Amino acid sequence: MRNYFIFLKKEIIESIRTYKLLIMLIVFFVFGMMSPLTAKLLPEIFSSFTTEGITISITNPTAIDSWTQFFKNISQMGLIVMVILFHGILATELSKGTLINMLTKGLSRSTVILSKFTSMAIVWTLSYMLAFIVCLGYTVYLFPGDQTSNLLFSVFCLWLFGMFLLSVLLFASTLIKNNYGPLLITGGVVAVLTACNMPAIQKYNPSSLAAKNIALLTRAVKPSNLFYAVLTSVICILIMVGSSITIFRKKQL
Repeated sequence: MRNYFIFLKKEIIESIRTYKLLIMLIVFFVFGMMSPLTAKLLPEIFSSFTTEGITISITNPTAIDSWTQFFKNISQMGLIVMVILFHGILATELSKGTLINMLTKGLSRSTVILSKFTSMAIVWTLSYMLAFIVCLGYTVYLFPGDQTSNLLFSVFCLWLFGMFLLSVLLFASTLIKNNYGPLLITGGVVAVLTACNMPAIQKYNPSSLAAKNIALLTRAVKPSNLFYAVLTSVICILIMVGSSITIFRKKQL
């Protein structure tokens, strides 16, 4: 356990030194700030483009519009930035030989996998929560009195989907030594999940956690409808991390 915390500290310090944490915080802060501002200013921007003979009717923005922008930005660009930053989580150290030296000195391979997954989860969680807090503050200020339903659960669902992607990325990193293979595999998994979003399996599909956020806020979807998607995601995360440990233990470096 002591080695786990030592290696985790090393991973977090490395995230700071390589500016991964800083980049994530800046990007997600911008997303959190821009989401409510975009929702507020977009109708005014459209109304300024007056064309003779054409009338543009735009409803007044609400808090739902702010959160729509938030979930759109995070589920698209935010997750892409996260995956790109962490796609070389194992390959970089293996190519430099630094990880091999530590393993030959007695560091457990399971400790390496768990520490790396934990460090990625910490960076993702801190960045995501920063974006949420900033967006919440601006939304309350710009749209006072507007009520949204199931907000915390909707935020939790997208966070869990991010954790799912990190577990897939880590698993792919144990299979392929180069930097770009894990990136392609993770993108392929997302593409497959999106293509398989059919009614028969939709309630089990982890991608529903990143697609039903606004429906939760508008009560078009109940939290109970995503129970199996949440359960499937948690099971998949455990399987991916467990499989990563098993493969990495047997892997020749």
